Amino acid sequence: MEIRSGLTLQEKLHILADAAKYDVACTSSGVDRRGREGYLGNSVAAGICHSFAADGRCISLLKILLTNHCIYDCKYCLNRVSNDTLRAAFTPREVCELTVEFYKRNYIEGLFLSSGVWKSPAYTMERICEALYLLRNEYRFNGYIHVKAIPGAPDELLAAAGYLADRMSVNLELPTGESLRKLAPNKTHKAILRPMRMVSDTIAEHRLAIGKSAQMERSRSTQRLGGGIFSGAGGRIGERADQSGFVGDARPLKAQMPAEDLVVRGSQPVNAGRESFSLPAGLRRRDLQRPFVPAGQSTQMIIGATPETDYHLLKTTQHLYQTYDLKRVFFSAYVPLNEDSALPALGTPPPLLREHRLYQADWLLRFYGFHADELLSEERPDFNELLDPKCDWALRHLELFPVEINSADYSTILRIPGIGPKSALRIVQSRRYGKLDFPHLKKMGVVLKRAHYFITCGGRMMYPTPIEERYIARQLIGVNEKENWQIRHGSKTGFRQLSLFEDFQLGA
Repeated sequence: MEIRSGLTLQEKLHILADAAKYDVACTSSGVDRRGREGYLGNSVAAGICHSFAADGRCISLLKILLTNHCIYDCKYCLNRVSNDTLRAAFTPREVCELTVEFYKRNYIEGLFLSSGVWKSPAYTMERICEALYLLRNEYRFNGYIHVKAIPGAPDELLAAAGYLADRMSVNLELPTGESLRKLAPNKTHKAILRPMRMVSDTIAEHRLAIGKSAQMERSRSTQRLGGGIFSGAGGRIGERADQSGFVGDARPLKAQMPAEDLVVRGSQPVNAGRESFSLPAGLRRRDLQRPFVPAGQSTQMIIGATPETDYHLLKTTQHLYQTYDLKRVFFSAYVPLNEDSALPALGTPPPLLREHRLYQADWLLRFYGFHADELLSEERPDFNELLDPKCDWALRHLELFPVEINSADYSTILRIPGIGPKSALRIVQSRRYGKLDFPHLKKMGVVLKRAHYFITCGGRMMYPTPIEERYIARQLIGVNEKENWQIRHGSKTGFRQLSLFEDFQLGA
């Protein structure tokens, strides 16, 4: 279908904000930037909140598509070319005006800009770059911007977007090439992973140029554990592939660009990218002195549309962290939108609880020192959805428990269900001054309703408990029953979030 002409800005906003709600890959900004004289806004690392509107949009980000027109025919996508749906497109200047006006009214803290593939990847990325260039230079917007890179776009456009945005993401969509060929015949993993590789290499080059480590800094708990999954061989810049079968272009982005595209800042060459898009009359080219994607890059995988197991998803996630140094991997529970024999039937509930368990497992990979092969295996490839992954792992390794809190090391304590990085550190620090007991642990933030099955204090358990898998599993499932029901039936609880467009008649 053709893009509808004659639509008002508000009509476009309704269409393109609603079309963006299935892309979940946005979170806290991860970048600190002070306000500047003559510019509008700033960015705080934890400034982007996690609340979402009733239709799925993040309230604190203006989350829109440049256009919902797309030349691709991905079976799982509402905006696929074969769907009969109303199409609209913003001009780059309309994106800027919406962002600035919403920011002035304190509705948003930043912009999340994605797009369908309009005419071609190159044309789409040109329009995105033009919007970002205008926003940063003419509208002097200094706030947070997250932009989606379009696979297949020229390298110079990806570079230009990287120096204008704070975070970039390239959606992997599906974890296997077979599933991608089946549901998205216009896409390939090689085309998706190539810009992901270029972004990660260019981030590393910039970090080295300013005297930092090539890899992104991780949390203190991850450093205390020796890096966890990030300490393996998989994170080296220039590595091409591993046993998972992912293949990316290992050449640094700088090496793929013509010499005339290198702009020199002092003694350090900075790849500013070619200006292939048309700038409005009267604007001159400004040197891009910003860091390259300072908040890192992320990606998203759809779960529930294809038959991959949790083990496969987690192995893919671990590989992406190790090889491409991603900030986050997001999981999106598939919502049946299109009628197709290759997809779950319309009306099938989205696997929200499974999505929640994968996010918990992702947290264990990033902050608790776990590896995918510890949490799952080919023999046991899926999590028990009624238990959080840490409890599920502990029940399968009861030979390691109970753990004596007063003598165990930090990494062992961190693996106990109900104990997180902060409470584990408090335990290690506090026990230097005396023996700890269960009341002390409660004050330190330990969740004893889960932890007490796996620990002793001074050789005693909190209650007489048989160390038996079925018994402890029943108790833990009972503890989590209400929470599990709320996650699984989240859309039926009656709770409502604020929306930019709904009138709650608060003044009535």
